[in-house]
Amino acid sequence: MPNTLDVITIGEAMAMFVATETGDLADVERFMKRVAGAELNVATGLARLGLQVSWVSRVGNDSFGRFVLQQLAKEGISTQGVTIDDRYPTGFQLKSKVEDGTDPTVEYFRKGSAASHLSVEDFNAPLFYSARHLHVSGVAAALSTSSLELLNHTVRMMKAEGKTISFDPNLRPVLWKSEAEMVEKLNQLAFQADWVLPGLKEGVILTGQTTPEGIADFYLERGVNAVVLKTGADGAWFKTASGEQGAVAAVKVDNVVDTVGAGDGFAVGVISALLEGKTLHQAVCRGNKIGSLAIQVPGDSEGLPTREQLGE
Repeated sequence: MPNTLDVITIGEAMAMFVATETGDLADVERFMKRVAGAELNVATGLARLGLQVSWVSRVGNDSFGRFVLQQLAKEGISTQGVTIDDRYPTGFQLKSKVEDGTDPTVEYFRKGSAASHLSVEDFNAPLFYSARHLHVSGVAAALSTSSLELLNHTVRMMKAEGKTISFDPNLRPVLWKSEAEMVEKLNQLAFQADWVLPGLKEGVILTGQTTPEGIADFYLERGVNAVVLKTGADGAWFKTASGEQGAVAAVKVDNVVDTVGAGDGFAVGVISALLEGKTLHQAVCRGNKIGSLAIQVPGDSEGLPTREQLGE
């Protein structure tokens, strides 16, 4: 089957209400409505760069679900893999406004959502096989047992078809029964990936190693092709199975508005560049650049650039 898609991903989208004033969420009276979801952020960023992208999920037959579908259409993301679920609702979240660069407060209302009922039945083989690359994250893995089963099945099938796979741990400890279960299940996914993109703190939790090289080697020794670590203010560090390694300095940002979405922006840069045939060093540079843009706006995806805005 010819590749008609560049990237396909699986995840949950929620309506997100972002406070327009600082302070406790209980005191805030005005919010702006956006969409949220780690994998949807990545899909959005890739689509803005001109890649053909499909996002697979479930949304409720409700106003929030329609809002999500409207945003997908606006970004040019394929909805062929989205099921409208009459039984369960679309989740939503509230996010506080911060102005000092600290992490905002986020309250989730997602338990029992339509997306949490994703299962292997949502694996549409022709749709998935039409993509040359699969991106998955630890958020969708944490939603439910059936969602995790879908991710495991999809990763196995796509790997068997010779597709490339990227994995962003995106740890959500509160959604797991225990840290031990989270580590075990997410590493099972990571070991199947070509490119693993953890944050440094995530890498410590998942591998027990305390240095970037130790974390990278943990995955490289288990068959991963490349590991790219987000090292915060230091930028990023990478190592490949062939032994290539290096550090890439962070892009200086004078005004950090909202840190949420930075990792998704980083993933957009790395994935898009590698799919274009650029070197890993070039890909990490682009990841840092897009991540820096993401933290200068209040929404999760508003800072993700078009190809023209990227300036490459």
